Amino acid sequence: MAVLEIRTVPDPVLKEVSQPVDQVDDDLRQLMDDMLQTMYAADGIGLAAIQVGVAKRVIVMDLAGPDEEAQPRYFVNPVLSDPSDTLKPYEEGCLSVPTVYDEVERPDRIRIRYLDYDGNPQDEIAEGMFAVCIQHEMDHLEGVLFIDYLSRLKRQRAVQKVKKVEKSKGRDAA
Repeated sequence: MAVLEIRTVPDPVLKEVSQPVDQVDDDLRQLMDDMLQTMYAADGIGLAAIQVGVAKRVIVMDLAGPDEEAQPRYFVNPVLSDPSDTLKPYEEGCLSVPTVYDEVERPDRIRIRYLDYDGNPQDEIAEGMFAVCIQHEMDHLEGVLFIDYLSRLKRQRAVQKVKKVEKSKGRDAA
């Protein structure tokens, strides 16, 4: 497994719409394994393939707490439907927008259909943090970042903050 580079704003690849996957094969499973390793290395709970520069409709996730055993999840060609009418605010962050957190309102319950790691069709209801995370990651597949839900001023400040953080990382590496 490999740790991949996570793209950060304002990288234009993050605005691309991801394409459906034709089949779940060993190459795709390798990508999902690498994505999971990358997500763990960055202390994240979810990662979409576009965040590592691959425009495929693939998401990995693990919502296990720090004292719990890992619970990796894989979503290929996910489709959301039947959102609840109840919106809940959650403070969100993103590996592609490091150090920035803000509140976003999303439906607190949603249905998700997808193919799992082995290519088997799945259909389940997501609630709570699972619902928030899957909707956040699904947005990535459509070229949407959580900061797109914020005011223009907050969004601009977030991008400037990430640019500053990334620039300082570059200086530290040099």
